[in-house]
Amino acid sequence: MLNIKELLDKVKASPYREIVVHAPHTGVVEFAGLKKGDKVYGREGDYKEKPGTLLANLTREKNKKPISAPEKGVVESVRTELEGKFVEAGEPLVTIKHYLTRQEVIELILQEALYLFRAPERAKYYFVPEVDQKLKVSGKRSVKVTEGMDLMIVSRMKRETPLAYSGPEGIIYSVYFSRGENVDEGAPLIGICPEDQLTVIQDVVARIQSEWEEES
Repeated sequence: MLNIKELLDKVKASPYREIVVHAPHTGVVEFAGLKKGDKVYGREGDYKEKPGTLLANLTREKNKKPISAPEKGVVESVRTELEGKFVEAGEPLVTIKHYLTRQEVIELILQEALYLFRAPERAKYYFVPEVDQKLKVSGKRSVKVTEGMDLMIVSRMKRETPLAYSGPEGIIYSVYFSRGENVDEGAPLIGICPEDQLTVIQDVVARIQSEWEEES
């Protein structure tokens, strides 16, 4: 059985993830003057229309393009030795320490606690009509899955094929894909919770929601 307390303690001991911002294309780098410890912010606005904090500009053929922070965090390092130099696409430029939000911690715990049923190939996925209807009417945790159950339809290259569930018996706790969007091979489609673990997982989620302190 999963040791939830041990997992929570592990997250609390290292409550962040590092984001490495790379050069999106070739060009000459001009950094925005940020240094280690400076706070940065990701896209903001109702429609994420406001770009994040400017990290650097990359000039190619007299065309200057900004590179902005993808998420909120604290600057961990800046490759200042590259200032004014030509870099190739993919060159690491800035490392940001992103402190996990309450929701990110919940998702991290859930992905460890649940059984993840993954996409067998890159394609679009849909629940079969009877499952889809039950999810819409009664919610995710109303659907129980068993080995071999017809669960989804795989849509790829104008061909549709059924996909049976393979894994332990349980209820659908999380859904990780959106209708009509391509899902990469190996990416999780759904998270399954054994019925006898449901109360434990719900208690952990409630605990994180009440106790986790987010960085301002």
